Amino acid sequence: MNRSSTNLSLLYKLRTFYNDCLNFNINTNMQEPPIIFTDSAALKVGSLLKDEKNSDLNLRVYVTGGGCAGFQYGFSFDENKEDGDTTVIKQGVSLIVDPMSIQYLMGAEIDFQEDLQGARFVIKNPNANTTCSCGSSFS
Repeated sequence: MNRSSTNLSLLYKLRTFYNDCLNFNINTNMQEPPIIFTDSAALKVGSLLKDEKNSDLNLRVYVTGGGCAGFQYGFSFDENKEDGDTTVIKQGVSLIVDPMSIQYLMGAEIDFQEDLQGARFVIKNPNANTTCSCGSSFS
């Protein structure tokens, strides 16, 4: 193999890897999901989706600028999956994250907790350097 074909082969492999990263789906043969979507969170989302009576809805988790610590988390129901969205499926429920937000949420855990403080979705994010006491913003 000459140097030119070796470089082309390497470029092809890098492009394939990049495309695989953009289109990551937990249903592929990869071992660990980029985000941990707990059973508790998936079951609660499934219950909420049942109330909405729209089987096309997914839970979208995203990061926006703002909040007391610089960034804040957001949750919404979304019928659309965009190109490049990361999808994690648990208990038949799809969690989707846009390409910008996945940078900040890689390795995070999305959970649902019910305790004396009430019922809420909680994000445990190993990438957050500081968090606000409200629990919904970070830097």
